[in-house]
Amino acid sequence: MSLHLPPLPPVGGETTGPNVIDVICREHRELIALCDELVDDGTEPDRRRSVAQVVGAELSRHLSAEEQYLYPAVRAAVPDGYALVDREIAEDRALLEALLLLEAADDGNRAARAGDVRRRVLRHAGAADAELLPLLQRMASVEELIRLGNRVELAEEAAPTRPHPGTPATPPWNKIVDPAVALADKVRDVVGRRTTHSRDL
Repeated sequence: MSLHLPPLPPVGGETTGPNVIDVICREHRELIALCDELVDDGTEPDRRRSVAQVVGAELSRHLSAEEQYLYPAVRAAVPDGYALVDREIAEDRALLEALLLLEAADDGNRAARAGDVRRRVLRHAGAADAELLPLLQRMASVEELIRLGNRVELAEEAAPTRPHPGTPATPPWNKIVDPAVALADKVRDVVGRRTTHSRDL
């Protein structure tokens, strides 16, 4: 079953790059590790604030890319994919709302907000890794999975760095709105000297 993705230019006669399954699973592991540090009682308050900023940015990028490319692929390729994706989008919106509360939290209630975000990230990663991704892997070709991985990584480069639960969650509108919102986010990040990548922690 074709996912109707435009072709990527071949490198060395074949499509090369990261498989979307590997990309998403790796990001889930990284997000869980960040959340573990966020809720760790031994994390210093200043470090916790920085980690909370990175969690918000990394998750916002990750969810945006999934909604732009992974979920449409699941809808197209997987039987009952629409129901699965609708459930995940609803959970993603709730996760973005939880991120907003975490960003607004002071030191006194940051731990409770962080715990809520961590629980939601674990659910998100568990549902994708155990259900969505294996189903997609069975239904899509290796080349399609590689092309999806490429598009997810490209989408993350132009994705918002702050949670926006009210923006569109499905194409074509999210592919138009998310990059525009991302520009404003990145200006605010620079002005506020906000940490947005785990490598900068």
